Amino acid sequence: MVGTQKCVFCGRDIEPGTGIAFVRTKDGAVLWFCSNKCKVASLKRGMKPRDTKWTAEYKKGARGK
Repeated sequence: MVGTQKCVFCGRDIEPGTGIAFVRTKDGAVLWFCSNKCKVASLKRGMKPRDTKWTAEYKKGARGK
């Protein structure tokens, strides 16, 4: 059985059979995204997860403030 993946942008768990796998052509790295929202925010807009309010990394950093 295949385990769950983590979204590289927001940090949510991705169930098997769902999500978007993006393969970077430079180095062949596979980036897993849970939704098109995360994919566009990361690749096209160049947003940082630590500056985006709906990600787990932002919430993790907000605890220290």
